[in-house]
Amino acid sequence: MSNKYLEWRFDGEQLLLYAKGVWRLQHIPAIERLLRTVPQAKTSSIVWDLSGIESFDSAGVLLFSQYYHAFKKRYRVVLQGYTPEQAEMYRLLHLEHLAPVPPRKESFLEGVGRGFVATLELLYAFLAFLGELFASLFFLLTHPHTFRFKETIYHIHRSGVNALVIIAMTSFLVGMVIAYQGAVELAKFGADIFIVDTVGISITRELGPMITAIVIAGRSGSAYTAEIGAMKITEEIAAMRTMGFDPYQFLVLPRIVALMIALPLLIFFADVIGIFGGMVASKMQLGISFDQFLERLHEVLPLKHYLLGMIKGPVFAFIIASVGCFRGLQVSDNTESIGLHTTASVVNGIFLVIAFDALFSVIYTEFGL
Repeated sequence: MSNKYLEWRFDGEQLLLYAKGVWRLQHIPAIERLLRTVPQAKTSSIVWDLSGIESFDSAGVLLFSQYYHAFKKRYRVVLQGYTPEQAEMYRLLHLEHLAPVPPRKESFLEGVGRGFVATLELLYAFLAFLGELFASLFFLLTHPHTFRFKETIYHIHRSGVNALVIIAMTSFLVGMVIAYQGAVELAKFGADIFIVDTVGISITRELGPMITAIVIAGRSGSAYTAEIGAMKITEEIAAMRTMGFDPYQFLVLPRIVALMIALPLLIFFADVIGIFGGMVASKMQLGISFDQFLERLHEVLPLKHYLLGMIKGPVFAFIIASVGCFRGLQVSDNTESIGLHTTASVVNGIFLVIAFDALFSVIYTEFGL
């Protein structure tokens, strides 16, 4: 049989196929119909001559490959007349014959440079976020009627009131641990009563604010990132911008203001519960009664230690809420990004809290506070 794409004839029990013409994508349906009609009865081998093919593309080579492998399952197939270009195309289209390309190894300096550039880009984005935030804050100060009281109170309840239980448990246990650990050493020198000084000053100045901020960073900071990130994925933030609403006014500022109000109050609450935990441990370990503990506490713990600890509250709150909202606005269009940025929000928030706590300690020491 003769055709512009394919000819065949029998030579004894051998089938001779002659491919010719143009084997390109637009001709594939016609060529495939011809290949389906190739007679195969009483055939022991097939000789396929490809020298007549004038032009081909990857679709033509794939069609040839499909029928070549189908014929090989039943007959002995001999190929003739194929060009080096056809053989190379066939090789490239069969991935099992291609050696895997090893991934390029990144040098140490290249990795350091890439990380440094990524850090600079992140810092630039955060500075841009702070610029937008302070611009919105300035607008709020000049237009106080735009402040969203209802949303702020809602976030105070979520970030403050709902966190009382976990703050109480954490602070109580921290106070007990400090008292137990200090009692062991102080008892060696007969200075049991100084456990009150240790618990009172360490809780109010350092541990109360820092532990509270770390708990809130893991609880509320991550929640801010997840909430804003989910809104970004569902394009709610884009819709707000389209309708002329500023996401900073509606989403960021209420959360920041709410946390700046709630965190100092939580720190005071943590101070009280932490000192109570120290009282319980002192009573159990050293036999110091509650009356003795409170009397000594009144002597050694002036009001300034409470105030110095609570001054950290608004700063820590601004850091936690800003980082949480910033990471939420960085979320891209996939759910995996929410998890990555939520984790980054917690890590960044806790790191900055500890760093600023150290800065406060240096400043207080330099000023003799």
